[in-house]
Amino acid sequence: MPINLTVILKSKPESKDTLKSLLLDLVQNSTKEAACLQYDLHQNMEESTIFIFHEVWENEAGLKLHNEQSYLISFFKKAKPLLQEVPVIHRTEKLA
Repeated sequence: MPINLTVILKSKPESKDTLKSLLLDLVQNSTKEAACLQYDLHQNMEESTIFIFHEVWENEAGLKLHNEQSYLISFFKKAKPLLQEVPVIHRTEKLA
């Protein structure tokens, strides 16, 4: 069963460009994973410090493997001082 995630990250204003670069690298790595069905990154047009991921993973095992990847762990270490608040993760069920 596919796993749908929406992840919202808010950077500190002075860190927005650095975080954006890290996020784009994360997209490149994540989309190479076999279990990754969709991994879209968006930036809020009204508040450019907000970044939103829409992710779809093949199954729970694929998401678990993704969360264990060294590049993802490294990303969160680098991103932590750039973030204004803790990322918000919504695990959702697609209705339509």
